[in-house]
Amino acid sequence: MSVRTTVFIDEQHCSPEGEFDADDARSWHWVVYDEVDGGKVPVGVTRLVPPRSHGIHTSEANGHAEGEEQFPSAPAREENKPYVKITRVAVLPAYRNRGLGKYLVDNALEWASSHPEQVSAQQQQQREEEEEGHEEWSGLVLVHAQVQAEKAYEKMGFVTDESMGSWWEEGIRHVGMWKTVEVEKHTHKDKDKERENGL
Repeated sequence: MSVRTTVFIDEQHCSPEGEFDADDARSWHWVVYDEVDGGKVPVGVTRLVPPRSHGIHTSEANGHAEGEEQFPSAPAREENKPYVKITRVAVLPAYRNRGLGKYLVDNALEWASSHPEQVSAQQQQQREEEEEGHEEWSGLVLVHAQVQAEKAYEKMGFVTDESMGSWWEEGIRHVGMWKTVEVEKHTHKDKDKERENGL
């Protein structure tokens, strides 16, 4: 959390209340460390928020700018498909322009694409709590990109959804961007069994 505090709260002046939300506990987190003075220091982070069975992620409902709240428009496409969400991508200033943000996002998406059963398990748990049935996650990914980072996400294969418009989150202009990753057909358990059998 120290990287997020430095980047989002100290540098970008986001509120602590908006930075740490209910999605933290249910998300998967990635951290890049640097070795400093014989110890490991976190220098970059991201998180992957699992699909919700309906509605929007909590972080999609806390945008504001100068006292006026604004929210993203509902996407015209893919709105009924479950999606994971890449959020809280942050790299300390001294470590930027080294490809660490891309490295974090790529690793998170690679993990999700090769562990769809774990992504779906999170979604299934929420379905059971809400007694609703929905389509399984099939590789759809959303990011709320700061406008200044839009080009960087384009290079990672994300496409801006013009139907969502742009909006303010914590005083910073954002756009919605989508990407679809290929989901492996067999599960991680199958891969473990193959390794045990020497395949």
